[in-house]
Amino acid sequence: MANNDSNGFKPYVPASERPREFTVVAMITGAILAIIFGAANAYLGLIVGMTVSASIPAAVISMAVLRIILKRTSILENNIVQTITSTGEALAAGVIFTLPALFIWQLRPSLLTISIIALAGGILGTILM
Repeated sequence: MANNDSNGFKPYVPASERPREFTVVAMITGAILAIIFGAANAYLGLIVGMTVSASIPAAVISMAVLRIILKRTSILENNIVQTITSTGEALAAGVIFTLPALFIWQLRPSLLTISIIALAGGILGTILM
């Protein structure tokens, strides 16, 4: 196995450090951004018929919120926020491309039914990944 110093590779977070990454701040920030991007993606998907990936905007916005507003410097915490946000907007895309079929079949699902379908899709997607 090659030494990290011999090939010039230096990790951004050294193995000797153990910064916190899965924090309450990261989860709350990710959830707020997931709701915002999920709603925007759902609106766009239902109106235009296509969605956009929010991974890069989520990374940029989470970095701005964490570093500039909250003065937190952990790149790993930023990664958690970006992942939560991307997952939230992807779940919204999954819902808006499947639930309109229920309305086409003239079924009128309640908000509880839609929430259960979205939750089941998210859990199933997580398990299969």
